[in-house]
Amino acid sequence: MADSQLIVKRGPFRSTWLRARKTRTQLVLSRRPRRRLGTLRWCGRRRLRRRLLQAQAAGADWRESGCLVSRAATRRPKSAAPSRAPAAAPAPSGPASLPIPPVRPAGPGRALVLLPLEQGFTFSGICRVTCLYGQVQVFGFTISQGQPAQEVFSAYTHARLTINAVHYSMPEKSKKEMKREARALLRSHLNRDDRCWLMKNFSPLCSIVMLEQLKTSTVNFLVSHPGLSYVFVQESPTFQINSEHLALRSVGIRREKKKNGLRLTESALSAMEELVTVSCEEVDGCPIILVCGSQDVGKSTFNRYLINQLLNSISCVDYLECDLGQTEFTPPGCISLLNITEPVLGPPFTHQRTPQKMVYYGKPSCKNNYENYIEIIKYVFSSYKRESPLIVNTMGWVSAQLCHLLLAARHCLMSALAACVPLLTDKGLLLLVDLIRLLCPSHVVQFSSGRSKYMPNLTPDYVDDVDGLYTKSKSRVRNRGFRLAEFTENLEFADEEKESPVVFTGHKLMCVQSDFAFRKTPRNRESHNKVLRDLAVLGYLGQLQPPVPKPLCPLHGLTPYQVPFNAVALRIIHADVAPTHILYAVNASWVGLCKILDDVRGYAHGPILLAQTPICDCLGFGICRGIDMEKRLYHILTPVPPEELRNVNCLLVGAISIPQCVFKSQRGLEGTIPYITTDYNCKLPGASEKVGARETKEAREEKVHPKPKLYRKANGR
Repeated sequence: MADSQLIVKRGPFRSTWLRARKTRTQLVLSRRPRRRLGTLRWCGRRRLRRRLLQAQAAGADWRESGCLVSRAATRRPKSAAPSRAPAAAPAPSGPASLPIPPVRPAGPGRALVLLPLEQGFTFSGICRVTCLYGQVQVFGFTISQGQPAQEVFSAYTHARLTINAVHYSMPEKSKKEMKREARALLRSHLNRDDRCWLMKNFSPLCSIVMLEQLKTSTVNFLVSHPGLSYVFVQESPTFQINSEHLALRSVGIRREKKKNGLRLTESALSAMEELVTVSCEEVDGCPIILVCGSQDVGKSTFNRYLINQLLNSISCVDYLECDLGQTEFTPPGCISLLNITEPVLGPPFTHQRTPQKMVYYGKPSCKNNYENYIEIIKYVFSSYKRESPLIVNTMGWVSAQLCHLLLAARHCLMSALAACVPLLTDKGLLLLVDLIRLLCPSHVVQFSSGRSKYMPNLTPDYVDDVDGLYTKSKSRVRNRGFRLAEFTENLEFADEEKESPVVFTGHKLMCVQSDFAFRKTPRNRESHNKVLRDLAVLGYLGQLQPPVPKPLCPLHGLTPYQVPFNAVALRIIHADVAPTHILYAVNASWVGLCKILDDVRGYAHGPILLAQTPICDCLGFGICRGIDMEKRLYHILTPVPPEELRNVNCLLVGAISIPQCVFKSQRGLEGTIPYITTDYNCKLPGASEKVGARETKEAREEKVHPKPKLYRKANGR
């Protein structure tokens, strides 16, 4: 009673905001105290910072709204006016005196994270993750103790990754025996002080993770360009600089809020669990999983997570890339088939890999050239050996422009009458129907979202009844089985597969409701996708850099390969170019290094021009850095090894351009920057990028985002 009277008596002498701040249990600065904070003197700021640090040491993270702390727990007792001790709160399980999860520095560029069961650590940046004890999961891939370290890339261009402690089976042991086992495992990795700290805060079924600094030549090359340093780590002002902040900063990462991490819906997790079960069963063989849906619904994220989940149980997964604009393992504009054996723990520009089969289409979209797109997919799909599960990634151009009433009437009427009902369907959806008939998937995962355009459910009945872009409906066959004569005549199968014709017997449709939070709008979607495509090209060019710790070398400082004119053929994919201007189009361009069956040797002079675009294997990519007209040589800069370059006899130039930062931000350049000028007249014939393009009137009416023009010289490097 005396204490309460004392508080009431002292109340009028204190400011209102300070009393409210001291009586709040939630250590988060609201809007009003934040405004008042700017008027505090240095001593007041110092007291406030000390109080917050004391609360942090007592187990509350005042930066997050979910952490509560009692004011009495952070206040030092005064001997002159003792106060009554508050009621003791029930002690939570685990180390309650530390933030969740606790972080401790373990030397230069290293940090220890103690993860209680079912707790996570969300971060941004790049690091090498090693599980010293227990078992954790990153992006669906499980890392157990004793396994090699994994390189993890958590970028701001995508959802931040989280290291989650998962439940692992172990024999019945007492806590003392568990600590003895953990101490023995940690002896070879940590010093005595770190081991004592871990054992002091040890809890059953916890996981201990070591985070180490990671530097790769590709990442160093990416962040060396202006404007791209923010991709992995963004600095922001903070009130608190403690040992945890310094430890994570030395590693090269930053703790993020849990809401910024990757979150999958229940329908996505349920579909993934079923697909993993089916892929591990020997009875069903190797399933073909086709993932479809509109743009920005999480198809690529689902594919990466599914690949990692499958790699937990099987040794490899096949991946067929059919999305030209947002490719996963190659630069944009490619259709490829890959065999994945390593986990995918980052965005596409951090894991560029060599495909098993790849064809360079040359454009980020297949609009107005659908037939060639289908033919290339048939050519690439013929290399699938059916020895492991196949994941097929499709484009997001699948919207259907029709009303629900018309769709319901089409399915309710008889088949003869339904054929007369016009169905205003987008060509992208019809192309997807053709792909389903071509690839014969066993499972179709269809994504939908409240923000996306309407798309009908691709059930087996729907695929049977609707006409595709190049195929007709097969609804007359009662068992929904039909022969793909028009598709399979050019496919190459094994001898035992040729005996039994390919029959489409239907697929299982798995609908996934996406709750993906994205900031793309119809206005900024194209510019955002352009940034991702540029990052993929830069990630591929990063393979040219020497390995760490050697310093970066500018592209103009690397030695290119010399290719004679009569050794390779040329073809411009996306536009009609006069033969007299063909070298201007090739110079300073992104070129596909391909292999055609025709023998181009024997020509005394060059260049050798192709009349049609061939469907051929693409072995890699490069930059035509310069053209020597006197010696009749191309100067090609490429990371493709020399033994593969001997097979290259064709150069394909498409609409995929070199990022502008490569031209404008090269270090060591003096004087005028090559290939760039501000004195450019767009009204000259041939100056516009649309002149000569092989596109229809519909494509020319699309909005074109202007970009700085590049001036190309025919005899300059």
